[in-house]
Amino acid sequence: MRKLTTAVLAVAATGALAFSLAACSSTSSTTSSSPAASTSSTPTPVASIPALSGVDTEVTVDAGFLAALKTLGLTPGVVGTATLSSAGVLAFPITGGNVKYYDPSQSYRPYVQGSIKHEGSGLSLSAGGTEVDLTNFTIDPGTSKLYGDVSANGASVVKQAFLFDLDGSTLKPLQTGPNNTAILEGTTVHISADAAALLNKTYNTTAVKEGLLVGVAKITVNTK
Repeated sequence: MRKLTTAVLAVAATGALAFSLAACSSTSSTTSSSPAASTSSTPTPVASIPALSGVDTEVTVDAGFLAALKTLGLTPGVVGTATLSSAGVLAFPITGGNVKYYDPSQSYRPYVQGSIKHEGSGLSLSAGGTEVDLTNFTIDPGTSKLYGDVSANGASVVKQAFLFDLDGSTLKPLQTGPNNTAILEGTTVHISADAAALLNKTYNTTAVKEGLLVGVAKITVNTK
């Protein structure tokens, strides 16, 4: 088990990738989550990564969110391949998925589509004899939403629950990293209504609010 910072970082990190990808040429989640336009055929994507192979999603937590979660008295832990650095940054490996990017100046929406998976990693949150595990995160870049499996004391509660909203309005320009990687940093991660209700009910509190800022994310993906 690690300190509360671990859990907060973990929660924030899971939501980073989807909207970071969708926000390459966008200033808000509204644009990327618009419904598909009426077109006679699907256009050819400007760019495509048919099989994502990593590398990871990282996050630095917002102090306000950390303060809010401290009121829950949680004892967190990481699950599977999630790691925490000495600098306080938690990473979830990207294990698969695909992304297609269409010209945002055209009418076709959503202009970023696909699925990004972080299987075999997650976090546990324990308080008052109850342990909740959030694992196997899946990100939909077309809707800027993060989903994950939720279990309580080892029993499944829900598969692929909607956990986080993502906002790329503060996203920095795309950077080229070493070893054929691309880096996107600056997306903010926010608690969804579903996640807030789940955590409040589980831990008998009202401390978790919909839209609460979780943190700022940085993602690195292989481009080849």
